[in-house]
Amino acid sequence: MDKPNSPNRRPVWIGADSGDFDLFRSQVSQTTVREDVPLAAEIALNVPVYDGRQVDAAAGDKTARRALTAEWAWVFGQGPGIVVIRGALADAGVVDRATEVFEAIIADEKANAVGGGDHFAKPGANDRIWNSLEKHCLADPANFAAYYSAHALALASEAWLGPAYQMTAQVNRVNPGGAAQVAHRDYHLGFMSAERMAEFPAHIHGVSPLLTLQGAVAHCDMPVETGPTLFLPYSQLFHEGYLAFSRPEFQEHFAKHHVQLPLRKGDAVFFNPAVMHGAGTNRTTDRFRMANLLQVSSAFGRAMETVNRTRMVQAVFPALRKAGPGIDVANVIAATAEGYSFPTNLDRNPPTGGMAPKTQAEFLAQAVREGWTDEALTRVLEELERKNAT
Repeated sequence: MDKPNSPNRRPVWIGADSGDFDLFRSQVSQTTVREDVPLAAEIALNVPVYDGRQVDAAAGDKTARRALTAEWAWVFGQGPGIVVIRGALADAGVVDRATEVFEAIIADEKANAVGGGDHFAKPGANDRIWNSLEKHCLADPANFAAYYSAHALALASEAWLGPAYQMTAQVNRVNPGGAAQVAHRDYHLGFMSAERMAEFPAHIHGVSPLLTLQGAVAHCDMPVETGPTLFLPYSQLFHEGYLAFSRPEFQEHFAKHHVQLPLRKGDAVFFNPAVMHGAGTNRTTDRFRMANLLQVSSAFGRAMETVNRTRMVQAVFPALRKAGPGIDVANVIAATAEGYSFPTNLDRNPPTGGMAPKTQAEFLAQAVREGWTDEALTRVLEELERKNAT
């Protein structure tokens, strides 16, 4: 076992300059071979592709189900990081009806100026439905039930996260001419500034990808010219990638070596959130590329107890405002207030001007620093609760 001062010991604190580019280049130069993914129907551009009919058949057989989910777990963790499932939702009528529901929601929200903001796209490049999961369910429960009955969605989630996972979804419709996203990693650390990421110890950079799984269901045919997602297989293996991938040499490597698989309506793609990826440019003049983006979370990403942090913040604020020697305001805020932006209602609290909305802890620190009144802080807390409400 390495001692704390061992030269081979991985550092606890990493920054924007951490990570060896030559190691990254070696990791992403691997080739996926048939022996790695014997259950795949084919390997396309280093990505294993599965037949939705075989997935459906495996779902009802315990041995086959375990074999398939084991293979996918390897792909997500140690393999290329991405799977494509052809015909994941085989009933085109189910997908088409869901598309009708989503288009109606987009039209209604545009008419009522609801929503806005995005994590990695410029304003106007796309139309986004936040929380399409709940909105879909309420708008057409029967279609929602048919849609989320798909075994491919359940088995992919189970393979990476185990049972009791939490499904969320956001529809993204990329308009003709919509530009590509910057290549990135995703939630959790991927939605933070580099400065904030660097405050988390290195082992959390390894934990973050284990907490979520990214997916997407194609709601139309997506030839390459419409801009389906660009991926860099095996890039999830690079430990420092959350911080390093914004550096020019990594972005240039991605631009030269990414892969882009066309999808058909009803296909699904799932990938480790640490895979370097980004939506492509929609180069067409008349094709609206719609996908239902699935973000599945581990059941374990929750505290043991429910805590009324708003009430605690209100109670402790007067003591912090007049804090004397022996009181560390930052430590008290960390123990008291909600320090993370999510979960939230992204219609009311979209990530405009940044990757994530302002937290309760940030508001409390501002209130102490600027000497707010109790009433001023209460107003802000109540507004934040309203924005976070379902």
